Amino acid sequence: MTEPAGRAAVAAVWHIESARIVGALARYTGDFALAEDVAQEALAEALVTWPREGVPRHPAGWLLTVGRRRAIDHFRRHAVQDRKYAVLAQELGEGGTAAGGEPADPLRAGEAVLWDPDQIDDDLLALMFVACHPVLSREARIALTLRVVAGLTSDEIAKAFLVPTATVQARITRAKKALAAAGVPFEVPPPEQRAERLGSVLTVVYLIFTEGSSASAGDALIRQDLANEGQRLARILTRLVPDEPEAHGLLALTELTAARFPARVGKDGEPVLLADQDRRRWDHAAIRRGRAALSRAQQSERGVGAYGLQAMIAECHAVAASVEDTDWERIVSLYDALAHLAPSPVVDLNRAVALSMARGPAAALEAVDAVAADGAWATSHLLPSVRGELLLRLGRGEEARGELERAIKLCGNERERAVLRGKLAGLHPSQNPE
Repeated sequence: MTEPAGRAAVAAVWHIESARIVGALARYTGDFALAEDVAQEALAEALVTWPREGVPRHPAGWLLTVGRRRAIDHFRRHAVQDRKYAVLAQELGEGGTAAGGEPADPLRAGEAVLWDPDQIDDDLLALMFVACHPVLSREARIALTLRVVAGLTSDEIAKAFLVPTATVQARITRAKKALAAAGVPFEVPPPEQRAERLGSVLTVVYLIFTEGSSASAGDALIRQDLANEGQRLARILTRLVPDEPEAHGLLALTELTAARFPARVGKDGEPVLLADQDRRRWDHAAIRRGRAALSRAQQSERGVGAYGLQAMIAECHAVAASVEDTDWERIVSLYDALAHLAPSPVVDLNRAVALSMARGPAAALEAVDAVAADGAWATSHLLPSVRGELLLRLGRGEEARGELERAIKLCGNERERAVLRGKLAGLHPSQNPE
């Protein structure tokens, strides 16, 4: 096998199986940080061995075997962990090479022992709960989730969020230390803690997808790979907690939002506004999947939750033939319900946008000014961009120009800045002097 082919095989297996590998190692060792470290060591070993010797018959089992042997090495170096070492060594049995060669009984090592079908879902669920533990900051949760659950490298995470790789590495290191200091066990939390912790998991997955679907900075409107990871994690959650309506609501939201991606950008990557999008280019299979997930969420007696309400708003757009045919009054009502359930300035601003479509810009401007009063938008371009658009529709060009100029200064995404500049350039010459 050529070296590029070997490395490609490692990357493919790691992308698919890394979360299960880390989860299984954490279950075996009882140490989340150690599990992640030895999994990375196994990955490094595969990058050397597979191009030279070929992909093993059970690649995921191979990685897990090497990871467990690295854990044994760790416990051997720490005499106080002799008991754990003995247990692990007994389970592994004799044979197989420490360098990652095929075990003496590869079928047993790769499947019967290393791959317990009854434990896989619990391992993944525990992994997500640990990575999203409330003891960690939001940034740390995102970084750790992308590393251990999504299998991304520090470089990939840094590129996705436009921060230095060293910053990501520091966040992950601090997160591991914080989990160790807090004595967080590798387990699915007990029922009395599960609801709170699940909310944290859902929030992190939502933030990952949101950053992918509307990049806060850079020269791309959509970070497709990051959005894909958010969708993948949402699908995993619905399999792991199938009775949670919020998980299905989040999946519905990601599917219905991603369905519009093909029409949201032009050939050169320029943004295409909703009113100008060719709805024939929307991914109608994704719309069907999203509506099915939403229907599943709506079957719960507990209600659809905040993500389900957002998915219902996205569904209103998905089923409408045009902007004019969209049920804007229903969207306003859904935002009212969302503001009651999960109040936030973003919800209030989005409600104002829907209100402008349902009842006109004057009513919406009054709502936007009320939102602006709390000062939460001082560093964001979103409020001045919305306010500028409303002022344009009301024919108040001088005021609109000031808002659009402020939005351009605050906006971190080059594609969005281009849209704002276009609106500014479109002002009537008498309103936009040289």
